Amino acid sequence: MGRLVHFEIHVGDMERAKKFYGEVFGWEYQDYSEYAGMPYFGAVTGDENEPGINGALMQRQSAPPEQNHALNGFACTMGVENYDVTEAKILENGGKVALPKYALPGMAWQGYYIDTEGNVFGIHQPDANAK
Repeated sequence: MGRLVHFEIHVGDMERAKKFYGEVFGWEYQDYSEYAGMPYFGAVTGDENEPGINGALMQRQSAPPEQNHALNGFACTMGVENYDVTEAKILENGGKVALPKYALPGMAWQGYYIDTEGNVFGIHQPDANAK
């Protein structure tokens, strides 16, 4: 099986994107720009002893995704402890709602957002009482 081990988020404004993901999710960064030959920051997304993966923010090499069009790529979903608090941080830091919070009955709360760079991502809060 091929297991997902890394992700890359393409961004137009690196500092704005680093601030957005850092403020909303607490990500930390490692500068790998010298190795990549372009602005490329490794994103440390959590403790290595917990489930999840690390990824990177990389400089966008083409036009950003068009707004109000169907998603035509991967969407990363971040696990969160408190959906409503995370949503507030997303909106406070320049993100927008793509698909509002909805219940996955008996499992979780889910929703999708647009980051400051036009990329779609999800947030997911496990909750057996979601309905």
